Amino acid sequence: MSAPVVLDVTHDPSLRSWVASAGEGSDFPLQNLPFGVVAPRAGGAPRGVVRIGDEVLDLSGLAIAGLLEDEALAAAKAAGEGSLNALFALGAGPRRALRAALHGLLVEGSPAREQVAALLTPVAEVDVLLPSAIGDYTDFYVGIHHAVNVGSIFRPDNPLLPNYKWVPIGYHGRASSIGVSGGTVVRPLGQTKRPDADAPAFVPTQRLDIELELGIWIGQGNELGEPIALDDAEDHVAGFCLLNDWSARDVQAWEYQPLGPFLAKNFASTVSAWVITPEALEPYRTPWNRPAADPAPLPHLDSAAHRRSCGFDIDLEVHLVTARMRAAGEEPVLVSSSSTRHMYWSVAQMITHHTSNGCNLRPGDLFGSGTISGPTPGSEGSFLELTRGGTEPFALPNGEKRTFLLDGDEVVLRARAHREGAAPIGFGECRAAISPAPGGAR
Repeated sequence: MSAPVVLDVTHDPSLRSWVASAGEGSDFPLQNLPFGVVAPRAGGAPRGVVRIGDEVLDLSGLAIAGLLEDEALAAAKAAGEGSLNALFALGAGPRRALRAALHGLLVEGSPAREQVAALLTPVAEVDVLLPSAIGDYTDFYVGIHHAVNVGSIFRPDNPLLPNYKWVPIGYHGRASSIGVSGGTVVRPLGQTKRPDADAPAFVPTQRLDIELELGIWIGQGNELGEPIALDDAEDHVAGFCLLNDWSARDVQAWEYQPLGPFLAKNFASTVSAWVITPEALEPYRTPWNRPAADPAPLPHLDSAAHRRSCGFDIDLEVHLVTARMRAAGEEPVLVSSSSTRHMYWSVAQMITHHTSNGCNLRPGDLFGSGTISGPTPGSEGSFLELTRGGTEPFALPNGEKRTFLLDGDEVVLRARAHREGAAPIGFGECRAAISPAPGGAR
């Protein structure tokens, strides 16, 4: 394993940026500095940027300005393209060098303030795009409380299948239907079968659901046939985002046997726009533990270094705003909160397992963690769990009730990392609204 990132000046919570909007309460203070891709509203090519407060900093312009050198300059040039794939491919060294240089340019007292300020644009004045061209997408199932909750609904006598504690379960999803926060999700049509029906019907899904997930962007890949060892796995992470893997539960119930998720999952997934770097999350690392009574992972999925610090402590939230709430000018309301502490398998274990048979990963590939639910009521990461399979609707403050999503509903996922002695950082929103199925409203 490469040496862990040591906390340095870029993590110092006492330092502030001269960018006024990057102050207390911002998801994007000086200690975060995530990457993304935007396009000018007035027209023009997409370009890579770094987010600071409510502004974005043009990395191509920064590279031209002569304020960077060596690895930081190479990283800015790569990130300045229309996607971040080239930056991801460079690996951790250039990315860390660019982060350190950006910190020096954006910190209060920077002598380059005037030059850098000329390269800033309010985020409200650009279109925010997917940060990467996604070649492949894999969705895992590492939230054990979600697995138990769902298993209890469908298999009350055997909720957790025996392989779960031995292998990180996953499936290959569809990259083409992944969209960025701020878009819409069209209610999908699908084949479903009611328990009392003699035959299935092709209708709009009536059980449209969410999944609260952590997204993992892959950086440097591996050659076909060359597995990635556990202690090297985090070297292949370019960053993190939020991911909502929308699910049509009635379609899923009819189609999933014997081969698992297909049309119930591939119609849409939504990610937050900003790539939160591993370096920014360094202060929020935790040991990686599992209950003493559980089986130890097989040797290729376990190490002392991994157990020391391969977890993260990030708070996760699900918010909902209905069409009626929006018309009344009401803000989204919190319906569930969880944490990455509840992941049973780590990011490193996902990468090692994915490549253990020689499968090759490529820069810009995306992993989903699977739904991250907590162990207590109110910490469910899906409506399927929150409403006990649709049998227990939950109430909103305005009196509306929900089991699954209706047209016009908008879901907002949020995440924030904080601990004593560190500056809180956020992920920004992962937001999308539901529009009617083709051919008419639900």
